[in-house]
Amino acid sequence: MKVVEIRGYQLGFSPTPPIGNARTFIRRRDFLLLQVITDSGLSGWGEVFASPHAAGALVQARLAGMVLGESPLHYGRLWDRMMASIGYDRRGVAMMAISALDMALHDIAAKAQQTSVAAMLGGRLRDQVFAYASGPFIAEGSDPYGQYLKETDAYLKRGFRAIKPRAGFDPRADGVMAGNLRRHVGPEIGLMVDINQGYTARAAIESARRMQDAELLWIEEPVLPEDIAGTAAVAAAVATAISGGEALGSLAAFRDFLVAGTFSILQPDLTVCGGYSGFQRVAALAAAWDLPVMPHVFGTIVNQRAALQMAALLPARRGGGPAPYPYMEIDATPNPLLTVAGEMTVDRDGMMAVPDAPGTGLDLDPERLAPWLTATWRCTP
Repeated sequence: MKVVEIRGYQLGFSPTPPIGNARTFIRRRDFLLLQVITDSGLSGWGEVFASPHAAGALVQARLAGMVLGESPLHYGRLWDRMMASIGYDRRGVAMMAISALDMALHDIAAKAQQTSVAAMLGGRLRDQVFAYASGPFIAEGSDPYGQYLKETDAYLKRGFRAIKPRAGFDPRADGVMAGNLRRHVGPEIGLMVDINQGYTARAAIESARRMQDAELLWIEEPVLPEDIAGTAAVAAAVATAISGGEALGSLAAFRDFLVAGTFSILQPDLTVCGGYSGFQRVAALAAAWDLPVMPHVFGTIVNQRAALQMAALLPARRGGGPAPYPYMEIDATPNPLLTVAGEMTVDRDGMMAVPDAPGTGLDLDPERLAPWLTATWRCTP
């Protein structure tokens, strides 16, 4: 079995209303999906969500030639080959391009063995993963947190037992918001916040202190991802766990943050850190620090299904919330590329089933992508 074609699907849509966080209002969401096709008829899917256009160009110009004609069963060797080719760019677009290809190769290899990715990588530790709603998001206008209670009620009705609203408007407003949410949902619902890199270290510390009574499980990305010293200062100053890692691409980047005493929870993204191959290395590093690790996911159904397989492999860690870690992040906004292959549902306990079908369990017909398609391309030998 050999790879005979790589197809790229550039996709995008404009969310209504815009998705607000501490740094920006997202008015356009763009993605790259890769379909890697073999001469046996099997194909696998990978995703880039952070820099889709640049990653697509790199796949076409350099990486496709390293994969075409090769067996997808050799995903480890191909990962090493691609990593050896990227030179300086070990924390950016090159890692994202490699991530998508690695995800797709694993998907094919598992399908070829008629098993799931989790089973192929050693066997899942759980059949279900506790899921949390990633939202609500900051609104435009004079009342950025005004719809949070109403939106939270909608998440709870869907079965979620944990929510992660966006914070970072200002420390005083953050404290009021978090306190109102905790009183509204009660003590049994997991509550954490994401600041999306929006504060300086001093502002993040002030915000965390004002939110302390809300008993947050974690505060995510309080400062810029390059700011190791700032993250360490926040972690040392507040009692709440600090999490992050979605913007880190290389194993060395995670090492540097851990050595500095920053994160209590690691959140690598499969589409950024090197796919399954890179994520497993990060998870091993987290184990050396005895820290929980869980996937960051905020894209399409491709990464969501891949992250479920990865979460099934991660050891349980108790973080004080309604269930042991790892948790599964679910984009709670209207995202048609998350539901293009069916609704993502949780049960009344907030649990999401891990598919046991071959690969990631995703049977995606490219024709379904047509409403959001902006460009296509293909690479052949």
